[in-house]
Amino acid sequence: MQAILEREFCFRKITSSVKTVLMKKAVLFKKLGGKKVKCLCCQRYCVIKDGLSGFCGVRKNVNGELYLIVYGKPIAVHTDPVEKKPLFHFLPGTEIFSFGTIGCNFRCSFCQNWDISQITARMIGKIRGARRELSPKKIVDYCVKNKIPSIAYTYNEPTIFTEYAHDTGVLARKKGIKNVYVSNGYESEECLKYMLNFCDAINIDIKSFSNEFYAKVCGGVRLNGVKETIKKSFEMGFWIECTTLVIPELNDSDKELKEIAEFLVAVSPDIPWHVTAFHPDYKMTDKKFTPAATLEKAVEIGKKAGLKFVYTGNILNPDGENTYCPKCKKLLIERSGMSCLTCDIKTGKNGVGTCPYCKEKIAGIWK
Repeated sequence: MQAILEREFCFRKITSSVKTVLMKKAVLFKKLGGKKVKCLCCQRYCVIKDGLSGFCGVRKNVNGELYLIVYGKPIAVHTDPVEKKPLFHFLPGTEIFSFGTIGCNFRCSFCQNWDISQITARMIGKIRGARRELSPKKIVDYCVKNKIPSIAYTYNEPTIFTEYAHDTGVLARKKGIKNVYVSNGYESEECLKYMLNFCDAINIDIKSFSNEFYAKVCGGVRLNGVKETIKKSFEMGFWIECTTLVIPELNDSDKELKEIAEFLVAVSPDIPWHVTAFHPDYKMTDKKFTPAATLEKAVEIGKKAGLKFVYTGNILNPDGENTYCPKCKKLLIERSGMSCLTCDIKTGKNGVGTCPYCKEKIAGIWK
């Protein structure tokens, strides 16, 4: 809840009044018989009866039509460094306007944003800031005025509010502003195609390489569904970075880390992999903090598997955040925490990034 209160400052800067926002009819659904609908936004494909909501709690069937009840109602709003998403090969050193709503299609027992993602629709009226209106136009106008080059749909799972993200992102693209999803990777194929209209990059969590982990710890979802999203997203042309929160005794074995790394290499060795430290939270307070040595081991495993870029996060390890040329090994981007100190990537007119020392192509979106 404290995180929500801290984000109030950004709310006050971009909206000056409290308004009632009507529910917005969804796009990603199809009608079934008997006033039932099938939601198409994520791989759960919820079949929803009249008057009820899907698993995420924010997509509601009203008289045989599906509505997004959090449209224009973000609960978390902030301007972050893009490195916080984390995105290290996407407009380094810039700010990114970030917002999220309540709800999620996962039930991760270690969720570190549980104070908003696990809030149900029934509770929204009791949460400070939840009734503030923030239309797509207001968001884009704010970014234009403040020269913010990108927008992140984040904090909770953006897949469940994709229509809100879509309308914001389409307006943003017209103003030259890029768009990013920070996602658990459970988008449906229909959702990914819908995102092509506006989304430029996705940071996808690959939480484990165990079906049992996804089923028991994340709320009855499938590892294969996440793997397919990563593959399809890459094939469709989104810039992809992946993140694994390394949890002691759950997904930190050499075998599992190697399997994740080898899977990513098979998709593309250019995909940056962020291995980040766990801290006890939500329903998983019995686990210990991730040791720095575990993340350093994960970096070695990732690089040995063939990944060009492996980064550590949530620990004090400055060198683990830096970008080096995979060919000549020269330092190209120096980072400290969430700050980009130097960036020596050379960018041509076509936007392709290269190492200034050996001309090696460095994959990413640099301008």
